[in-house]
Amino acid sequence: MAIRFDGKVAIVTGAGGGLGRQHALALAARGARVVVNDLGVARDGEGSSATPAQSVVAEIVAAGGEAIANGASVTDSVAVQAMVDEAVAKWGSVDILVNNAGVLRDKSFAKMTLEDFRFVVDVHLMGAVNCTKAVWDGMRERNYGRIVMTTSSSGLYGNFGQANYGAAKMALVGLMQTLSIEGAKNNIKVNCLAPTAHTRMTEDLGAALPLEALGPELVSPGLLYLVSEDSPSRVILAAGAGGFERAYVTITQGDYATGPDAVEQIADRFDAISDRAGEIVPEMGAAQGMIELTKAQKYHGG
Repeated sequence: MAIRFDGKVAIVTGAGGGLGRQHALALAARGARVVVNDLGVARDGEGSSATPAQSVVAEIVAAGGEAIANGASVTDSVAVQAMVDEAVAKWGSVDILVNNAGVLRDKSFAKMTLEDFRFVVDVHLMGAVNCTKAVWDGMRERNYGRIVMTTSSSGLYGNFGQANYGAAKMALVGLMQTLSIEGAKNNIKVNCLAPTAHTRMTEDLGAALPLEALGPELVSPGLLYLVSEDSPSRVILAAGAGGFERAYVTITQGDYATGPDAVEQIADRFDAISDRAGEIVPEMGAAQGMIELTKAQKYHGG
């Protein structure tokens, strides 16, 4: 059965181009009413323009869909709340939120200013927080919500020159982990998408990636699944060039060390501590403590 979004209302941030545009077009093509949010800034967050969002709205309307443009900065919680209020007033609800807005200010950490670090974290992390907070109560009241955070392999695994971006992107994974737990009783499913795509954000990576094979439209099917009626929750889905993979945050079974020479024991047994045989994906953070207490009880004959 085809996945459809008829009757659903979606907000896509950073939807004036690249991945966000493709997400918005794909949602609208399958019946969603879409708020196309974009501040129209340059890649580094400078400037603003209403044209990108309006252009995407025009595309959607020309194809027979419904959409409105919005120019709120995701860093402005008041403007974000007004955007959500406008969508609810016009269409009755916000059912889907795609946190896609982002900027880049890449430099090695030695050369990066604290201002650039804070700005990137503010847009990616706090921007997602602002948007999610604005829709959260409504989703809880209606017992329905689908939220996606846009993470990145730079956050999951690191990338030279992107300490600010990587920190923000991994923080979004932590946000997703907790919100998926808190939202479960109200049928709010929260996931992460880690895309690889040729957009304005990645245009400087030509020497490292075959950008012609990385169209953003090849990522959006993964996004559609993550916000569908029967979507999973608490998933990190990687997507690019038509390939889809899952990333996990795991914990090993580890080993036990105590006493005055615990440091030396850790050093001697670090390979055993790092052994991935039997590693698990914890249901929640408390699992770490349970694993450690189990080892301690076993050591003490408990």
